[in-house]
Amino acid sequence: MEHITLLLAIVVVTALVFDFTNGFHDTANAMATTISTGALKPKTAVAMSAVLNLVGAFLSVEVAKTISGGIINEEGIRTEVIFAALVGAILWNLLTWLLGLPSSSSHALFGGLIGAAVMSAGWSAVNGSTIVTKVLIPAVAAPLVAGLAAMAATKLTYKIKANPDAKATAKGFRAGQIASAGLVSLAHGTNDAQKTMGIITLALVTQGVVAPGSNPPLWVVVSAGVAIALGTYLGGWRIIRTMGKGLTDLQPQQGFAAQTSAATVILASSHLGFSLSTTQSCSGAVMGAGLGRKGGVVRWSTATRMFVAWGLTLPAAGLVGAGAEFLTKQGPWGIAAVAVLLVAGSGVIWTLSRRKPVDHNNVTADDLDEEPAGVVTTAIAAVTPPPAPGSVAAVADEDLKTTIPAPVPTDPAAPPASAAAV
Repeated sequence: MEHITLLLAIVVVTALVFDFTNGFHDTANAMATTISTGALKPKTAVAMSAVLNLVGAFLSVEVAKTISGGIINEEGIRTEVIFAALVGAILWNLLTWLLGLPSSSSHALFGGLIGAAVMSAGWSAVNGSTIVTKVLIPAVAAPLVAGLAAMAATKLTYKIKANPDAKATAKGFRAGQIASAGLVSLAHGTNDAQKTMGIITLALVTQGVVAPGSNPPLWVVVSAGVAIALGTYLGGWRIIRTMGKGLTDLQPQQGFAAQTSAATVILASSHLGFSLSTTQSCSGAVMGAGLGRKGGVVRWSTATRMFVAWGLTLPAAGLVGAGAEFLTKQGPWGIAAVAVLLVAGSGVIWTLSRRKPVDHNNVTADDLDEEPAGVVTTAIAAVTPPPAPGSVAAVADEDLKTTIPAPVPTDPAAPPASAAAV
């Protein structure tokens, strides 16, 4: 670390700030369904996720190597390019967090990196084949694969017959959901923390601190793991609310199916070095689980806004990264200007978020507008048999009904709810 200059130190700190925003932006991936079904209390869930994210950061470096030596050509790339890329990624993360949209932190980082590299050295600085095979194809395939797997798993769990104690079996699904949520957190640390490791390693390569193609130094692995764990513990409650309540209403069986499917996809991609979006994988799994239950409703208006955010992430972060790189090319005053704009933009977004705060106290509040089932939901639900009497699914449905208070009649002449039931 003796070769680190002031500029490189600024880039490393900015990268860890991005890692922090990645943590609270993506906490929903692991814990939104667990919180929404009541399997874990909100604060307990994020604490568990933070610890497992930290552990996951030490399990692999394949994704970090893809970013540090695959997305762009290392030769001729200045350290300022990395700084500009991080600015684009951080601002997009904060904006989508403000809107409660589970967009991809990974694609925000890639978009910022591509935009800044092109502004600095032209299109030749970008490895197009790597972007297609290890970024774009996984971006399309991951949510589809996770969604189909979750839908199939949900249908399977609802076909399980009840044992003599069906309520105990339903509780078993909650325990399984906690375990699968922990697996998603571990997978998230394995995949997403490595992206920051790769960015810092790339910055070190541009300064000649480490050789091209090197693995991340130990201090990079430790600092990236700690940063994403701290961000995860902060919560990111706005996106947790969207994932847990805004897309569909989940029962423990669905939550277990969604999280297990997403974790499988994420861990497989990490092993192969595919830097996919954990957000897209988990969101696809949640929607698949929603479609897999008879009578389940996916709120397509929320899903459509989410799809739009996914499509805009790469180009939007790329434009901001390119603009930031244009300023940094002007010299020290340009770098200072970019830093000021980053701090100012972050401050404005934070101030706006305080107008209608969401935290662990109201993250599960049921004040979302009801949305009727769409064409896709109706078509899939029509071919799904209802749960058999006495099955775990029926028990879960009955438990859910008992938690919803009966409506109070508005007509004075109407009989009380108990009398009406008789």
